[in-house]
Amino acid sequence: MDETYIKVKGTWKYFCRAVDRNSKTIDFLLTAKRDKAAAKRLFDKAMQANGVPEKVTVDKKWCQ
Repeated sequence: MDETYIKVKGTWKYFCRAVDRNSKTIDFLLTAKRDKAAAKRLFDKAMQANGVPEKVTVDKKWCQ
């Protein structure tokens, strides 16, 4: 999982993406708020399309 903020049409948005071990983007989410519900939506959608991953690595900020 990778996350950052980007500016879209003058407004800051939260951009999160799920990547594979080769850094290829599997799925992404662009949302106004950074919250648990948004992360869960991205993760669920990525797993539906690609199956259950062997391992998930997330930024420490997500775990606090």
